[in-house]
Amino acid sequence: MDFGGLFAWPNVRFILEGFLLTLEVAIYAILFSFVLGIVFGILRYTRIPVLSQAAAFIIDLIRNLPLLLIIFFIGMVLPSIGFSISLKWAAITGLSIFEGAMIAEIVRSGLNSVHKGQLEAARSSGLSYSQTLWHIILPQALRRMVPPIVSQFISLFKDTSLAVIISLPELTHNIQIVGGQNQSFVIPALLFAAFLYFAVNYSMSLIARRLEVHTH
Repeated sequence: MDFGGLFAWPNVRFILEGFLLTLEVAIYAILFSFVLGIVFGILRYTRIPVLSQAAAFIIDLIRNLPLLLIIFFIGMVLPSIGFSISLKWAAITGLSIFEGAMIAEIVRSGLNSVHKGQLEAARSSGLSYSQTLWHIILPQALRRMVPPIVSQFISLFKDTSLAVIISLPELTHNIQIVGGQNQSFVIPALLFAAFLYFAVNYSMSLIARRLEVHTH
């Protein structure tokens, strides 16, 4: 194992460039998946005819497909049929769609966890259904949903490594390139990647634990 050779500045810079791209993809995917999850979770909860059923079908369809397949389809298949998209945005789109479906289920469960009596009481006091949902049900549900949503974001960050299938130059991809230069770099490179993934995920897990304490 050649730690000294691995940590030569050109190698470190190349790995950190991949790490920064991983962070960028994760941040965008977290934002987009959260918005999608909230929208589809609410649609499924409200049980609006057609819309609720369509949301349920889309959520179930996506949740039962491998994320790797979704990323590959967006990054490789769509461009082959004329739909141009960069590798970065292919990864962001795939992660956002998949994780958004997961978050939608968390949102639906969180909304269902609020006692139905509060809905009835708010409606009887003169609030409309949308006002009740926005001002009474959703704020309570969000407090309960925060820990599992953060846990899902941790999974999302780890799942960014799957973008290696479309040759996105993120952390895992660049680690493979550096490790391929010299057999003695492989283990140090993997250990370095593990440290970077661990540092981010452990930080988010600490946030999730704190939020879980505050929400109970």
